[in-house]
Amino acid sequence: MQDNLVKLTAEPGKQELLITREFDAPRELVFKTFTDPELYKQWIGPRELTTEIDVFESVSGGSWRYIQRDPEGNEYAFHGVNHEVLPPERIIGTFEFEGLPETGHVILQTLKLISLPDNRTRIVDQSVFQSVEDRDGMLQSGMEIGVDESYQQLDDLLEEMQNK
Repeated sequence: MQDNLVKLTAEPGKQELLITREFDAPRELVFKTFTDPELYKQWIGPRELTTEIDVFESVSGGSWRYIQRDPEGNEYAFHGVNHEVLPPERIIGTFEFEGLPETGHVILQTLKLISLPDNRTRIVDQSVFQSVEDRDGMLQSGMEIGVDESYQQLDDLLEEMQNK
């Protein structure tokens, strides 16, 4: 297994955040874990949170919403719309955290899945925020820990799926 570290790129003054990560699984399988609600809820979010899927329409024009709960019972909800779902190459859509005090902090995300040799996949997740302040606020929220834990859980799920 190669080094599967999350790489975050946030250039000063830009509204963009790039997250790059590699997985030891073929692109079609990785894509499935992003579009199948039963698989998605097994890996998304920090380890201590549980995820409940409310809506999960993995088609162009479809919407999604999920709720995460911590051990104390606090809830965190997220929703968005899939503008394009192009298996197994790309998902373009919006992402919005419902817990912000004011609305309008919509992020446009483009997830690209790239096939690599040896049945590996690189994902490149580009998030474009409405302002540099929104992007920097997300970075300061500790989201890097959540992304890293999510992808570690995704590694485990992909390994389990391939060993069946």
